[in-house]
Amino acid sequence: MILGKGAYLRQLTAATSQMKSVAVGKELAGSTPPSVFIGSYNYPDIFAGPMIAPVHGDTGIMDRPEEWITGRCSQEEIIGYRMNLVRGKRLNNAFDLDNQFVGKLQEIVLSENSLESEASFETAPAGLSFSEEHTPFGPSAPLERFEIEAQRWDHSLEKVYYDTDLLSKDAVLDLHRQGMAFSTIQKAFSAGTMGHAGNRHFVPTRWSITACDTMIGDHLLANVRKCPAIDTVRLYEFASLNNRYAVILLPTAWQYEWTEAFLHVLGNEEYVFSDFEGFRKKTGYSPLGGCYYSCKMAVLEELAKEQRQAGVIVLREALPGYVPMGVFNVRENVRSAMKERPTEFEDLKGALGQVSERFTLPMQRFITETTLLKDCLRQRQCTLSDFAAPKTDPVRTGEAAGAV
Repeated sequence: MILGKGAYLRQLTAATSQMKSVAVGKELAGSTPPSVFIGSYNYPDIFAGPMIAPVHGDTGIMDRPEEWITGRCSQEEIIGYRMNLVRGKRLNNAFDLDNQFVGKLQEIVLSENSLESEASFETAPAGLSFSEEHTPFGPSAPLERFEIEAQRWDHSLEKVYYDTDLLSKDAVLDLHRQGMAFSTIQKAFSAGTMGHAGNRHFVPTRWSITACDTMIGDHLLANVRKCPAIDTVRLYEFASLNNRYAVILLPTAWQYEWTEAFLHVLGNEEYVFSDFEGFRKKTGYSPLGGCYYSCKMAVLEELAKEQRQAGVIVLREALPGYVPMGVFNVRENVRSAMKERPTEFEDLKGALGQVSERFTLPMQRFITETTLLKDCLRQRQCTLSDFAAPKTDPVRTGEAAGAV
């Protein structure tokens, strides 16, 4: 019996163990995109290290998730990129940044371009890692030796690195405001290159992703709450990587609900998970994990640009063939959805009617599992029977990989 999303995702990620990663020996020469990974197990004594591809030259595309959805990369291409990244690791206390190894990792995340790298491992790297929180990577092993070439630093990151009076939160917000890629900001934050001099430390990759999503999202929301509400119901749609998304904006004050359905990914299962917040800031960490915050941030980016406020209901379906590859999948798909031209409706019922034509799961099931969506329909005196149109195909797998 599945008790919650976390338990289900552990089953789902376990199913990826049959995938193949790149085979390398104890010696490796290649290029880092640039990329590092900071583990969380046994924090603050954690494993940290570079990600190196066994190829030379520009490997940037392997660690730039912002380009995968907009570039229409297939799931196979993305997994191919990630399985070719070898993780070297060395035990390091998160608060001990004064050593040569940490200096090299910080050199990597501050660099403008890929860096030529050489590594020797204690054993031949093996295994792979898939997660709903972070992007996958290939084999890993403890490092014996690690060297990198000198590389020019990104000017904005360099400025933040040397400003030891700047709070890390302000650094993240400034870099986002400048238009820097989220993944670049997150890696620099994770590697301890931001903040007051005496407070800098490693932040595990998984934690740093949600931390950056939250810092940016909270800042955007503080401004959006002061803006006038939109004046009609809008529906934004997008589909890729065996996922469908529907973002519904309501002409109300800020409120937000994220609901995701996992349908027949492992077998015959149909699981729906949902969480929400009202006008006030959510207290406590969402049981749905980092995707709750990455989706929220992506929608708020567009509301902030438009200087409007709205209630937000986001529905997601993960369909057969779906593989957990990190919360980038949610963030970048929702960003893409928000770039599409919305369809406008007079009421929520009309928007849900269109979504029900696209989605596999009957709308009644979504409504039953939600709180905010159910309340909004109740206020408008809609019933479940309004969305009871029959479906002839329980799982329409042929549509899953294409755009709506």
